[in-house]
Amino acid sequence: MKSAVVFGAGNVGRGFLGQLFCESGYRVTFVDIDQALIAALRSQGSYTIRLVDNERSESVRVGPVTGLLSSQGEAVAEAVAEATLGATAVGARALPHIAPLVARGIAARAERGVEAPLNLIICENLAGASVLFRGMVEERLSAEGRAYLASHVGLIDTVIGRMVPELPPELRAQDPGLIIVEPYKELPVDRAGLIGAIPDIVGLEPCDDFALYTARKLYLHNAGHAILGYLGYRRGCALGYEALADAGIRAILEGALDEAVQGIVATYGASGEWLRAHVRDLLIRFGNRALADPVFRLARDPIRKLAPSDRLVGAARTAERAGITPGNLAWGIAGALAFDAPGDPMAVELQGRIRREGVEAVLASLCAIEPDEPLGRAVLERYRSLTERGG
Repeated sequence: MKSAVVFGAGNVGRGFLGQLFCESGYRVTFVDIDQALIAALRSQGSYTIRLVDNERSESVRVGPVTGLLSSQGEAVAEAVAEATLGATAVGARALPHIAPLVARGIAARAERGVEAPLNLIICENLAGASVLFRGMVEERLSAEGRAYLASHVGLIDTVIGRMVPELPPELRAQDPGLIIVEPYKELPVDRAGLIGAIPDIVGLEPCDDFALYTARKLYLHNAGHAILGYLGYRRGCALGYEALADAGIRAILEGALDEAVQGIVATYGASGEWLRAHVRDLLIRFGNRALADPVFRLARDPIRKLAPSDRLVGAARTAERAGITPGNLAWGIAGALAFDAPGDPMAVELQGRIRREGVEAVLASLCAIEPDEPLGRAVLERYRSLTERGG
């Protein structure tokens, strides 16, 4: 049977990739640090994925699978050596920890003269993740290993669109392998990163203009979630679908997504109708009550989400290329600046910076938005409405 190795058995690894790979005829080996989860996967040889939306709930058994702890270096390297497909879904900060394991497996393939290509899909929320990870692996290989990596191993960027909420502790206690997800099944990947024949994977969409798909995910999906999170927090909503049901938030969200669509069309020459169809689908998916996605999860880590090229400011700058001042996206930026949830360390840090430096200085240093430019004036007006006038 074809074999695949997936680093990370969490929301993306188990909640998306495992299903697609097993449905495509692969036996999947998950590599993770969670001892209880790995033990469950090894003993059961499969796990349950629950597909939910507002109309139905369907439980699907995913297998065959097994699991390895990342501390089992030799066994993990052997799994890489034997696989023809793989993925990372560990979080960008953990990539340096798995690079040595991947390098050992690639070195073994090179020594054995394995001619079959290995394609690794890098499912990390980080721009240029495949290039970064390739460098991490290369520095742990010999000259021969680096040559083999270049000719026989594809490292492929992707954007993950499936929404996977955090599992309640009581459900995890009942079944460590259980995961609840939406049915969405698209896996766009950068065709340029693939080595050899395109793998026959359920949901796989090789894309020639991958920058467009990245912009669609970041400036529509991620930006939309952020707006629901930040404005929902100001309204006292607990869940994303509650924020979506608020007429005021809904109007701003739809306006912001339209601004982003215009910007993507102007920047990438994309079809406006294709993007608007995606927006219509997103709005339905955002309203998935069965996922019960918390507003806090959508909003947390505002410092990262306010970066100049990230979901809110990046979308606003893209919209400006279409010749418009993105007043609705400015609400999202203002909401992020005002996000003061005490349970989020990054929100606490952000509010400390604003108190010490002033919001104008933070807007300039964090977002690269000058207070006296049109976008800066729009953001500051909305920020003051949120924080001083209770808007």
